[in-house]
This record gives sequence, structure tokens and C-alpha cells, in this order.
Amino acid sequence: MPPKSPRHTGLGRVSVCLPARNEEATVGPIVATIVRELVGGLGVVDEVVVVDDGSTDATAAVAARAGALVVAASDVLPGVGPGTGKGEALWKSLHAAGGDVLVFCDADLRDFDPAFVTGLLAPLEADDSVGFVKGFYERPEGGGRVTELVARPMIRLFFPELAAIRQPLGGEFAARREVLEQVPFVQGYGVDLALLVDVAARFGPASIAQADLGVRTHRNRPLDELGAQATAVLRAALQRAGVPDRPGWHPGDVAGRPPMIEVEEYLVARKGSAARKGSAARKEAS
Repeated sequence: MPPKSPRHTGLGRVSVCLPARNEEATVGPIVATIVRELVGGLGVVDEVVVVDDGSTDATAAVAARAGALVVAASDVLPGVGPGTGKGEALWKSLHAAGGDVLVFCDADLRDFDPAFVTGLLAPLEADDSVGFVKGFYERPEGGGRVTELVARPMIRLFFPELAAIRQPLGGEFAARREVLEQVPFVQGYGVDLALLVDVAARFGPASIAQADLGVRTHRNRPLDELGAQATAVLRAALQRAGVPDRPGWHPGDVAGRPPMIEVEEYLVARKGSAARKGSAARKEAS
């Protein structure tokens, strides 16, 4: 079972980020649990950020009422041009959130357990050489078809150093900011696999740890909705393996955003944040 971590001491500020699109039924309880148990209770989380990727339901309003900072993905870094998809929301979380460590959770989880967050934080706190933590879990409702039929076979073939990763497409992961800001983000469904490969290539496979999150229940998509996801994952893997695109493949499957440290607006904002923190620390010391 996932560990129940005490108040963190060496991680700096922690942001929990939820990319969301039309998740009004589940996002509220998730946010409320994090705010109650981990912000106000254990004190291991400093903020909850929901990046709303064009929802047409009440996702944004529900999340805000529950205590999250809600930002529209289209309002974050508008100068970089339009984009959409899960990876786009994850990438923009780096700019919207203030944490030194970012924890990501899917917004469609049912029976959310705050130990998902503390479990992901524990390896980062225990070992400074770990920069990226991927969660794994049991799924009582079944699922994992794209993982088992596409993602894991592709990893075994092209990236065997990552073959031990049990849930390469799982949406629950945590990372230090300085790791996430140095790798690109695929905009669509291929983002989870691409992040694993890119982090391993940039920082080494030993920088990636796994955390047992116990049992995880979320919306289980029917088979006919999984084709686009499987194609995006396949293309992300092939692209990173050096296999060229084929005619007729849709570029949106692997369209990406650059490492955030290459985005001038982000760098300016981070410098301003660092200056404000320094000023506040000096005032407190005096």
C-alpha cells in the first residue's frame, strides 16, 4: 500500500496539478480532499491547480468552489500560439503552478485517496537523485489495454532500459520542476510515454522511480474510443525511436511544446518569482 508521508521538509513548495476537460462529476471531490487532507491537514501541499482544457461543462466552477486555483489552458502563455490536449495542459501547468515539485493526477478518478499524492512525493523526499516518480496501481474495473497492447511492447522493443515501468501511461506522477522544465511535452495522448523516454534520455533511467498507489478507479473508456489514444502513443514511441513519419499521419498526434526553459515569458516569470521570494526572505530575516 502507498506510504502515508509526514509533513515534507526538503521538497520546497508542492503543487498538485489536475489537467481537466469535462470532469465536473469527479474533479470537485478530488480537489476538496486534497485541500482538506493535504493542504490544511498534513500540510504537504501548498496549492491545487486545475488547468481546464476547454471544458464545456461546469468543471471550472466546481473545481474553484472546492478550493482549486483554476486556469484556462487557452489563457496560459497565449504568445506561444494555440494548442490543446492533455500534454498541452500538463505543459502549461509548469507556468500556472508555483511549486518546486509538481504532482499530477487525473481529474476523472473515483474514490480518490490523498495517499496518491503522498506516495508520489515520498521517493523524491527520500532520494535527491530521483527527479521523476511514476505511480502504479491496481485497476479493479479492468482497463490498461493501450498500456499492455501498445505502450509496454513498444518500450520493451525500443527502450528496454524502461521496461520495468509498470504503468507508463498512468496519469499520476510527480517531478521536480528543474526536470520537467528541461524536456519537451507532446500535446496529445502520447505525452506520458514521451515524458518517460525524454526524462530518461536527459537525466538517466536511474532518475525515475516508481510508487505503489494501491487501487485506482477511474472512467474506463470503451474499446472504440481507444484507437486515437493508441495511435498517439505509438507515434510518440516511434518518433523517439527515430522512425520517420509516414504520409497521411496526422501531425497533431505528436505535435509538441519545447522545454519550458526555452520560453522567454516563462523565464521572466520565474525570475520575478525568485526575486519576490528573496525579498520576502530578507524581510523575514531582518
